[in-house]
Amino acid sequence: MPDIKLEQILADKKNLERILDNLTEGILAHDMNRRIFFLNKAAEKITGYQRDEILGMDCHEAFGGPFCGGKCAFLEGQPPYLDHRYYPLNILTRKRNPRRIEMSVTGIKDNGQRLAGVIASFRDVSDLIALQEELGDVKGFSGIIGQDPKMLQIYRQIQDLSGNDYPVCITGETGTGKELVAAAIHSESRLGRGPFVPVNCAALPEGILESELFGHVKGAFTGAVRDKKGRFELAKNGTLFLDEVADMPKSVQAKLLRAIQERRFEPLGSEKTVSVDIRLISATNRDLKREMKKGNLRDDLYYRINVVPIHLPPLKERKEDIPLLAEHFLNEARKEGRETGGLSKETLAVMKDYPWPGNVRELQSAIRFALVKSKGRIIQPEDLPLELKQWKNERSTPGPPRKLDLESVRIALARSGGNKAKAARTLGVGRATLYRFLADFPDVS
Repeated sequence: MPDIKLEQILADKKNLERILDNLTEGILAHDMNRRIFFLNKAAEKITGYQRDEILGMDCHEAFGGPFCGGKCAFLEGQPPYLDHRYYPLNILTRKRNPRRIEMSVTGIKDNGQRLAGVIASFRDVSDLIALQEELGDVKGFSGIIGQDPKMLQIYRQIQDLSGNDYPVCITGETGTGKELVAAAIHSESRLGRGPFVPVNCAALPEGILESELFGHVKGAFTGAVRDKKGRFELAKNGTLFLDEVADMPKSVQAKLLRAIQERRFEPLGSEKTVSVDIRLISATNRDLKREMKKGNLRDDLYYRINVVPIHLPPLKERKEDIPLLAEHFLNEARKEGRETGGLSKETLAVMKDYPWPGNVRELQSAIRFALVKSKGRIIQPEDLPLELKQWKNERSTPGPPRKLDLESVRIALARSGGNKAKAARTLGVGRATLYRFLADFPDVS
């Protein structure tokens, strides 16, 4: 019997389809006009779309929008070339269920080595990520560091938001990372390739803020010597992030409301209307409902910007993330060429005990201060900023034992598998202190 060469097998279209249909990864291919000419069975299962109904269709029309979201290389027409790309992606199935996939995209070339289309392979990692979260293996998400259950819930919210452009309002104390979360929501969404434009509403006076947001034309006011685009226009096809939105003057709130509702506005001094497609994310360290009741925030604006609320917990409510964050900042310093021996156990105990009124931002500053002070050695408690050293001294004076809270004790016991000695070490207290606490709260154990 003559040998059958691989080239002969692959030359047969049916054989090639059988091979691709046998893969566990989804395969999708389209030409330079985005017309889909192949979809394997795994891709059907992941997306919920059947190949017979979408073959020959424009990829963007078949899936109700770019399958690759904002990362699509064909958003602005045909690209002249396409290098191999790999990225995580959030998609919506035909039944509008969000799924997390890992996508690998490469160009298809014709005999003349010209770009002739695209082939993408992808796998569904939604269940894997859910399992990692359940096992506590997730240490961060989209640039955010933390594995506390409260943070895992925020990661899930960010993923759930990837399939829509609803306005999001992020609340939390100063230094909790509101802009970082806003940037993550942006990068995970369909507008992820567009600009991310932040505006600090508290840092700009009323007259300047309106111009910054909506722009102006030459001669609109004294000093307007040229036309200037506002942040709304600069954020077109991307995300506008309004930080400290509760500090926005009432006069600007009215124009903001109209811009959100109608997706259009007029620059200062202009009669020309500018239309924009943006996602609005706002943030504040205040209670917006209280600000609304006090008359500082328009009722109608409150309900427009607070469609999807996300609350960031203060660092004192997720103390088990402190070692993770500290190591992250130390690694950043190492990448910059700084030498460090890391943190001593005593230092870490002080850091976990400290209430961190400035939250993650204060922790980052404390690490930088200690790096300078320690000069490459292992960071000791005496290398920490004055606030932490004073706290340590106050806590070490004779008096009642340090207080524990129910949430921290529950987390420590869960992670130690019920081992109280190990849990006490994690919490930075003696076993006797933990036992006394558990005697007062028997339901915890």
